[in-house]
Amino acid sequence: MNSYDVVIAGGGLAGQCLARQLRLAHANLRLAVIEKAALPYPTAAHKVGESSVEIGAHYFARKLKLADHIAKDQLPKYGLRFFFGHDDNRQIGDRLELGVSETYPTPSYQFDRGILENHLVTLNRDAGIDVFDGTRVTGINTSEVEHQITAIHKGQERLFKTKWFIDAAGRAALLKRKLGWQQSNNHDIHAVWFRVADRVKIDDWCSDPEWIARCKSPGSRWLSTNHLMGNGYWVWLIPLSSGSTSVGIVADSNMHALADMNSHDRALAWLNAFEPQCAQALKHLPPQDFLALKHFSHGSMNVFSVDRLAVTGEAGAFLDPFYSPGSDFIALSNTLIADLVDRDIKGESILARTQVYDQIYLGLVDATLPVYLHQYPIFGHHQVMPAKIVWDYISYWSTVGFLYFWERLTDMSFLARNKQKLKQAAELNVAMQEDFRKWATAMPQTQRTTFVDQFAIPLLAELNTHLSEYDPQANAEERFERNICIMNDAAAEIRAAFDGQIMDPEGMLTRVLQDILGKRQIATLT
Repeated sequence: MNSYDVVIAGGGLAGQCLARQLRLAHANLRLAVIEKAALPYPTAAHKVGESSVEIGAHYFARKLKLADHIAKDQLPKYGLRFFFGHDDNRQIGDRLELGVSETYPTPSYQFDRGILENHLVTLNRDAGIDVFDGTRVTGINTSEVEHQITAIHKGQERLFKTKWFIDAAGRAALLKRKLGWQQSNNHDIHAVWFRVADRVKIDDWCSDPEWIARCKSPGSRWLSTNHLMGNGYWVWLIPLSSGSTSVGIVADSNMHALADMNSHDRALAWLNAFEPQCAQALKHLPPQDFLALKHFSHGSMNVFSVDRLAVTGEAGAFLDPFYSPGSDFIALSNTLIADLVDRDIKGESILARTQVYDQIYLGLVDATLPVYLHQYPIFGHHQVMPAKIVWDYISYWSTVGFLYFWERLTDMSFLARNKQKLKQAAELNVAMQEDFRKWATAMPQTQRTTFVDQFAIPLLAELNTHLSEYDPQANAEERFERNICIMNDAAAEIRAAFDGQIMDPEGMLTRVLQDILGKRQIATLT
């Protein structure tokens, strides 16, 4: 029998990160992690979540103090990059490209999950955390005082007693099933993905000097999370530090059937039909693995319980891999859980705070879902989708990005004072997502071959820079108020541009983005 303060089921990214976060805050906390798989994980482990964006990247590098590991053993990221379809998609240089010519000041990274998680296991074991691998949870007995977890470890049944029980075991959803927290979110998409043991460098797909020179560091596009965009689908290409490349197809189930891509041969045939240049680059590279998932987007009725129970990572809610938000939501949920554990250890009542944190996290999930829900049919739209992506960046950095970087996620007073602003921002985002669908339906597409340099959009660069300029002495209220004003102004300008030119799509992309800039010119759009 083992008695612990916290037992975490699941030794993947969410669970190991939470264990490290708790250890960094409390040297004497009795912590155990129960992992079903045998450790160590293979290099280039077959897991989704290799691409990080700002919140997750900050969480790993700063909050978990992994900056040295990241610099040594992982890859920097050249931002998110999007290529929209052109004719038969056999010439990447002819496709509308949306990305950065150089990286923003707030960094993000590409993670080889096997390397990262094995490093976390080593750190956690060295820090006195009991990590039980090859251990399968067989029973969960919860109570208001102490939880009992039974598991099979090396063929023997083992009983864990714990004050806190956290489910980070992914899609097994141990606690959600136990407590009846399962919830559908009606986002009907599927995904297939695999890895190949080689660098698939999108830079090699085009030899045009002008196209190559678009990036300040020529030959660096492969370090981006590259998205090949089409109606109802997108394809990812993500480099891993091990030398492998992760390849994935994500599609609207009503537009592209899973049966057409649910094996490696079928996935290559599908790519040959829709993304032939990508298929050509992959055809001689055997897969290291392959997985297909249907209906993988899901919600959760609750994530935290006053009985010292919580779910994190995919064991809770998972929306969509587009924009790489998985590690963001791990950072958000783990931060809230760690704060509850910390206050509980110090003898503070967590009753009210647990209920508020549950609402905060699920509110962020609900506010993010409209970014993806019913939007896949417009993913290939040349005029509307680039404007949507710019809007989505503005919304992300202005709201949840600000709350996390400026350490307001657990500030109940700040959240209470700004509850109405957060509500208005969420409602504005819902309305904008509806508008994007409306405009895409009304506006015929005009294919474009230009480069939209996000780095040259001052508003985006400014918002990104401000994320990492947190100053405890600065007036967070004023900064947040300014962010909300930026959102309102950007929404008004986008609407004015589209509503005024809805029947005249020629030049729409240039006009919309110039309006977002406040009529400032971008050389790459002329």
